[in-house]
Amino acid sequence: MEEAFLRTEMLLGRPAMEKLSHSHVAVLGLGGVGSWCAEALARSSVGTLTLVDCDQVSPSNLNRQLVATLETLGRPKAEAMAERVSRVAPNCKAIPLNLRYTPEDRETFFAENYDFIVDAIDTVSCKLDLIQTALSRNIPILSALGTGNKLDPSRFQITDISKTQGCPLARVVRKELRSRGVFHHRVLWSNEEPLAPQDSGEAPPPGRRSIPGSVPWVPSCAGLMLAGDVVLTLIQNEKNKPE
Repeated sequence: MEEAFLRTEMLLGRPAMEKLSHSHVAVLGLGGVGSWCAEALARSSVGTLTLVDCDQVSPSNLNRQLVATLETLGRPKAEAMAERVSRVAPNCKAIPLNLRYTPEDRETFFAENYDFIVDAIDTVSCKLDLIQTALSRNIPILSALGTGNKLDPSRFQITDISKTQGCPLARVVRKELRSRGVFHHRVLWSNEEPLAPQDSGEAPPPGRRSIPGSVPWVPSCAGLMLAGDVVLTLIQNEKNKPE
């Protein structure tokens, strides 16, 4: 039993920890949600993490993104996150991919075999392609929806997308997935009515109409919930199995 994961193994059991150590999870989007998810997965003894993000760490990320520190400003998020993972879970193989997932990059990303995919990307068209492709290849995938402009993390829940309500992003994704013949998909969402943020004066990134406001405690809670759901799904047949 590795001392680093002793407290986790006490709850999940050795067979579950073995399963996690041989699992490969991809996290796409390493912002306020994805960075916390990636670290929680590493601290849960997941053996391999593919970390995907094309952005660099900026000062505006410091309020909520785990990957953002004064030392990482200006660095690619994927590389900075991989380095952080190596410092907290050196046995975890962290693979940084400094790219934006798009339909054009689909085969590059899916060249690897994943046991699970975490979708924490913002661009709807890319999100839809990622979901549809993963499902068509029978790869479990969990998506984060609408964490910006919200203050109450207690209203997050993970359900089938057909059960979502009151979330503008969920409404769009649900409609577009249905048009593609996808009626069921697990997502994290909140029914909290989003606030109307003040204009930051910044130009929105490609594919976004505006820049959402965000606080430290909301996206981080979402990321931790995603990681917990992934871990428990991966070990559902191994938890507390007799050794």
